[in-house]
Amino acid sequence: MRSFILAGTALFAAACAQAQPANPTDTDARVEAVLKAAPVADGHNDWPYALRLAYGLEGAKTADLEKPVTVVSTSAFATGEPTVGHTSIPWIRKGHLGYQLWSVYVPASLSPDEAVKQTFEQIGIAKSFAQRRPDVFANVLTADEAVKAVKAGKLAGIVAIEGANQVNDDIETLRKAHAQGVRSMTLAHSKNTRLFDSATDTPLHNGIAKEAPAFIAEMNRLGVLVDLSHVSPAVMNQVLDITKAPVIFSHSSARALADVPRNVPDDVLKRMPANGGIVMVTFVPQFINPARIEWQARRDAAAKAAGPDSAEAMKAWDAANPRPVTTLAMVADHVEHVAKVAGYDHVGLGGDFDGVPDLPEGLESVAKYPALFAELARRGWSDANLKKLSSENFLRVLRANEKVAKQLSKSATR
Repeated sequence: MRSFILAGTALFAAACAQAQPANPTDTDARVEAVLKAAPVADGHNDWPYALRLAYGLEGAKTADLEKPVTVVSTSAFATGEPTVGHTSIPWIRKGHLGYQLWSVYVPASLSPDEAVKQTFEQIGIAKSFAQRRPDVFANVLTADEAVKAVKAGKLAGIVAIEGANQVNDDIETLRKAHAQGVRSMTLAHSKNTRLFDSATDTPLHNGIAKEAPAFIAEMNRLGVLVDLSHVSPAVMNQVLDITKAPVIFSHSSARALADVPRNVPDDVLKRMPANGGIVMVTFVPQFINPARIEWQARRDAAAKAAGPDSAEAMKAWDAANPRPVTTLAMVADHVEHVAKVAGYDHVGLGGDFDGVPDLPEGLESVAKYPALFAELARRGWSDANLKKLSSENFLRVLRANEKVAKQLSKSATR
């Protein structure tokens, strides 16, 4: 009987141990070890444009990078209130941010010539980080250069364009941008381009224009990542049919959980293993939280009804209709959905820091990445899968693009 009692006691103790939540200290230590081994790669950060909004073109190149910038956001989701920025050198270090696609965004409403002009100006702002603070930042062109920079304790910055309109949908201008360091490009932003339909505009091409395959082929040959965030599902599928290299979604979430055009449908997620690409989950509340989507629709309708002089009316509306809270756990739900449908090898992170007026509770700045990894660790994610999410998947895609580019360039010279 005593042996049965002892065995029962042992089983009860084991069951209790399994039922107890992980020690927060143990989880934090795990996450620190994971992110030290595989610092975060983020697919989208608008710090260069936020600096330009706050300080102008030349001022952005001399602004203090030790502290976040405060701007009045121009996002469609903004309320007109000043927004405290999300990026700074201390926060980069605290968040274990190692690899960053710097967005060199310009408004989709600009004329083609002005869009090209401002894009190259924005490239200058993004590259100025490393020129001013080489102890913190490095401008890199390849995965090997990026890994070397991170091992030296620096943030590896890669320049990314946010719309083919920013190179006038033109192959020669794309080549010039590549020569200036561009290694990633979204095919469209909020409006259609001459070659690609946006997710948030009335279809012009029902996907891609007849000249678009040649443009994608040149991106593949140059080794410029094809970024399918912001484009329509038709573009997603048509580009996946023709690209020779893995794609990225630099900042998109799961449409099955938040039904907005900017998110990725499950049928496209299921194509990621065959393509080898990566969906980098964004933190934008409007793409994460269905309650926020519904609230935003009501707010937009109220603003339209109020007319051009709506500022006071909208202040009253906002006071009477509190904005729904979006949480870090909701972001984790999207990460898990992408991992479940596309696979753990095809998920990453693209916060959209400094490109939105607000962020989920718990993810208010680039310093907060570890909190998301801790949430996933508590949900049972292995260290190996956490490392894939953090940067290993992104580096694999970057290397694969470089390999395809070399192969295509060799073929072109034969």
